[in-house]
Amino acid sequence: MYSKDQASKLRQQFWTRFGQYMKPVPGAGGKPVNWLNYKTGNRYISFHMEADKERAMIAVEIKHPYKTEREHCYQQLLALKKLMEKETGFQWQWQKEITTNHGEVFSTISQTLETVNVLNENDWPLIIAFLKPRMMALDHFWELVKDAVE
Repeated sequence: MYSKDQASKLRQQFWTRFGQYMKPVPGAGGKPVNWLNYKTGNRYISFHMEADKERAMIAVEIKHPYKTEREHCYQQLLALKKLMEKETGFQWQWQKEITTNHGEVFSTISQTLETVNVLNENDWPLIIAFLKPRMMALDHFWELVKDAVE
């Protein structure tokens, strides 16, 4: 087991390493991208990556505070589902509404890699190999559709 401090340090080291690994990779538009803090240009849509002791996950999160606007944005992306899967090369899990333990409600389009542990450095190559192509694929897809999504 790891202390809270050790676990925090390992997570920070992983994300630093992932950021360094991705830094030289240009975005689909040919410009440098901050992959860890990806800017979609829409304040309510974000690309989110997560890794913990049980899994790694990448998601498009729609966090509009108004339900009707969030659902509208979700429906716009849902209408682009076939294009998204074609352009990214991946199947995604679509969830219209998720409520966190803190009462935050949002929509998500995600993929999860189970049975990896970010605290185990031996799993880092698997996590990176999972996150990198999906993040790059989302960037490519977003470059194509960002002007069409309100």
